[in-house]
Amino acid sequence: MNVLHILLSLLGLLAAGYIYIWGRSIAAARAFVWPKPAEYVIGFVTNFFDTLGIGSFAPTTSAFKVMKLVPDERIPGTLNVGHTLPTIVEALAIIALIAVDPLTLILLIIASILGAWLGAGIVARWPRRYVQVGMGLALVAAALLFTMKNLHMGPAGGHAIALHGTLLYVALAGNFFLGALMTLGIGLYAPAMIMIGLLGMDVKTAWPIMMGSCAFLMPVASARFMKFNAYEFRAALGLAVGGVPGVLIAAYIVKSLDIRIVLWLVVAVVLYTAIMMLRSAYIERGRPPAVGAGAIAPE
Repeated sequence: MNVLHILLSLLGLLAAGYIYIWGRSIAAARAFVWPKPAEYVIGFVTNFFDTLGIGSFAPTTSAFKVMKLVPDERIPGTLNVGHTLPTIVEALAIIALIAVDPLTLILLIIASILGAWLGAGIVARWPRRYVQVGMGLALVAAALLFTMKNLHMGPAGGHAIALHGTLLYVALAGNFFLGALMTLGIGLYAPAMIMIGLLGMDVKTAWPIMMGSCAFLMPVASARFMKFNAYEFRAALGLAVGGVPGVLIAAYIVKSLDIRIVLWLVVAVVLYTAIMMLRSAYIERGRPPAVGAGAIAPE
């Protein structure tokens, strides 16, 4: 059994373990509520396009903010908890299709996991205004990355499928930072693709790296958000249930699609959401900070 087969087997076990832990968390909180139809639709649409390379976090944040489905301070946790299972399915469907050096892949995944563990522990305790400012700035960054992608301004990359020495250390530091940013609601896909290109790797290798990183780091981050009750269960369940079929249809039926118009629409919506988030933070300035996002005092 090669390294990729081991990774895929671990992902399957991770998915089963995640479902078990989430189920126990729900049972302990006695918090089961059926999602709204809109939350299933958001899960399906965002994960469908995520599989095609757009990313799911920024569009989901926009939908939650515009439709007022999730309180601002609970959006980061809801994104991580709800999109975890679809992302694992996505990785299982695609990660073995593109060649990349197994050691490089494993080390980058570990770095992203450590970043997510640290980031989730911090963000889950943040007051609402800190989350609003952080997500507002993250959405602006996401819009800029989408724009670069639309205008083909990213690095062309090289032909390498492995990293060594200083370049590997730079990539590890970068993926650690991107893993931490995931917990704030900025997706890893676009920045990871740019980082891979700048380091001289074949841009195609970004797919197993970014999907593998997300699939392994998100359960870790989600467990931290669950611990502090820093997410909205109903919306997260809608993302998970709606998202899995969205991934499967995109991966096995659609496979490719001209999404340029969709990408420009995402830029517009994400910028609008960033302005709304920062405006909310401005309005709430001077108010006494509420307890962190999970409404549970830090231990």
